Amino acid sequence: MIENQSSLAKINDLAFRIVDSDLFYSFSRNPIVVVSAVITFVFIIAATFAPWLAPHNPFDPASLDLMEASTPPVWLEDGMSKFMLGTDDQGRDILSTIMFGSRVSLIVGFSAVLFSVFVGVGSGLLAGYLGGWLDTVIMRLADVQLAIPAILIALMINGVVAILLPPQLQHEMAIYVLILAIGVSDWPRYARVTRGSVLVERNKEYVAAAQVIGVHPLFIMLRHVLPNIMGPVLVMATIGLALAIITEATLSFLGVGVPPTTPSLGTMIRVGNNYLFSGEWWITFFPCTALVTLVLAVNLMGDWLRDALNPKLR
Repeated sequence: MIENQSSLAKINDLAFRIVDSDLFYSFSRNPIVVVSAVITFVFIIAATFAPWLAPHNPFDPASLDLMEASTPPVWLEDGMSKFMLGTDDQGRDILSTIMFGSRVSLIVGFSAVLFSVFVGVGSGLLAGYLGGWLDTVIMRLADVQLAIPAILIALMINGVVAILLPPQLQHEMAIYVLILAIGVSDWPRYARVTRGSVLVERNKEYVAAAQVIGVHPLFIMLRHVLPNIMGPVLVMATIGLALAIITEATLSFLGVGVPPTTPSLGTMIRVGNNYLFSGEWWITFFPCTALVTLVLAVNLMGDWLRDALNPKLR
C-alpha cells in the first residue's frame, strides 16, 4: 500500500513538472502545434489499432469482391455506404488500407530514425570527444555520403541487400532492408550536429572536473556530455521522421520499397497513379492527402520544438 502511494506521488509530481514546464507552456499557447500534435496522435492511434478500428481488413482475400472494385466515395454517384472513401482496383476499402498503410509507414519511419540517431549520435560523440584520426575518418565518411543524395544511397543499399538475400527471404525481410537503407542514408546529419555540440561541451568546466578526478572517458561521454547535446538531436529526429516517411513512400512508389502486397501509403499512391487519368482519382488522392497531412503535422511539430528549445528565443 505504501509503495503504491509512493508510485502515485511520483507520477503526480512528474505530471505537475511537465505541466509547469516552459515547454508545455509554449506548446499549449501555439494552436497550430496543438492541432499538429492531435493529427499525429490520431494517425498513430489509427495505425496502431488498425485491426480493430478499420472497417474492413484489406489483408483478407475472402472479404474482397472484384465486383466492388473502383467504387467511388460514398458522396458520389454509385458510391456505397460501407466504403466511405471508395475502393481500389482490387476492391479494398481505401480508408482501411490507409490505416494499415500508415502503420507500415510509421513503423519504417520511427525505426529508421532510431537507427540513424543511434549510429549518427554514437559516431559523432566519439569523433567530437576523442578527436584525432577517428574524428578525421568519421567526418570524411560523412562528407562523402552527404555529397550523394540520400534517396540514391537508400536505393543502392536496398538493391545490394536485396541481391545478397536468398529469394525466399526477400519478401519477409523487405521492411527490415528498407529500414536499414533509410537509416544508413541519414546518419551523417546526426553525426555532424552531434560532433559540433560535443566540441563545445568538451571544453566546459564540468568535463574538465570529471577528467581531473579520473572518471572514465566513456562514462563522461554517456553520463555528462550526451544529455547536454540531445536538444538539437531531438529536433533533427522529429524532422527526420517526416523525411523518413517521405523516403519510404518514394521508394515504395518506385517499386523498391515494401512488397506490392503490403499496403503502405507509397504503394497505394503508385497503384492509384495508374488509374488517375481514367477518372478513378480517389485511389491516389486520399493516400496522397493522408501522406501530406501526416508529414506536414510532424514537420510543424519539429519547427516548434526547434524554437522551443532555442534559449535565444525564450
